[in-house]
Amino acid sequence: MLRIGIMGTGFIGSAHAEAYKQINGVKLVAVADLNEQAGKKLAQAQDCAYYADAERMLEVENLDIVDVCLPTFLHEKYVLMAIAKGANVLCEKPFALDLDEAENMVVAAEKAGVTFMIAQVIRFWPEYVRAKELVDAGEFGHMKMVYANRLAQHPNWTTWHRDVKKSGGGLFDLHIHDIDYMCHLFGDVEQVYAIGDKDKNNCWNHVLSTLVFKNGQKAAIEGAFEMTENYPFTMSMRLVGQKATYEYNFVAGFNLENVGGAKRSAVLFRDGSEPEVQTVDETDAYLVELRYFVDCIQSKRPVERALPRHSLYVLRVIHAIQTSLEIGQVVTLS
Repeated sequence: MLRIGIMGTGFIGSAHAEAYKQINGVKLVAVADLNEQAGKKLAQAQDCAYYADAERMLEVENLDIVDVCLPTFLHEKYVLMAIAKGANVLCEKPFALDLDEAENMVVAAEKAGVTFMIAQVIRFWPEYVRAKELVDAGEFGHMKMVYANRLAQHPNWTTWHRDVKKSGGGLFDLHIHDIDYMCHLFGDVEQVYAIGDKDKNNCWNHVLSTLVFKNGQKAAIEGAFEMTENYPFTMSMRLVGQKATYEYNFVAGFNLENVGGAKRSAVLFRDGSEPEVQTVDETDAYLVELRYFVDCIQSKRPVERALPRHSLYVLRVIHAIQTSLEIGQVVTLS
């Protein structure tokens, strides 16, 4: 039985705690959070221990897995601390704002021989998984253009998201989802060009990025973290190919608090035939992601669907997009 400790009991930490209950061979034994009310509430609901100090949790509990759901600026400190204890680590995205910090975590995990994965959940989201299956099967022929967006109101349960030095703003915290997925789909990026809008805190919270991949594929991706009040959380993707077009649309509430009640559709269009509504397994993507991570540990195999080195590469792409936003020019990646 793998013993799990979660650091951070906010939206993601709570979602992960619920998911672990449905995975065989694991047990959530402790949670840690400075917010005593939130931490104790989750610990009581999950029948596990509560710690106000994550370092104390690592000292007392013999943990096989540490799930880091803390604010981004705390990731390096606690990921390295968990790795030093010999624990396998799942870290929420983005796993760092600084490239050196990200490199430090990846290298430490490699040297320690532990399993390390960044929780890029879109790689496990059913409609995105289906799109990759179609691309890999050659269903589109020549791909003409790809578009994706992710539009949300600013999270109202934290203040650190508004601090560019702690969260990186919408560019790092939201836009990275689709950038990561496109790299997952098409490989390395040749060049980027981006336009956007900064808020009063110097955060790039509305970004439109164009990417040209080394294989020649082109994509336009929009991410917004400060949509108008009452605008629903929205994500969509359109893959336009010579032989087919795939369109996915998802509209939820204020954020992702009610995935099950969201309006979602995925349709494949082909010339000369009726639109094909795609049937996907709507199992919670967080559960699918965590089950995959646990299985990699149990079976002693690498996390091939989400290699840490690839997450590090995607962070480099995000930095290139940030540079393009700042200088207003195309940036070529070496």
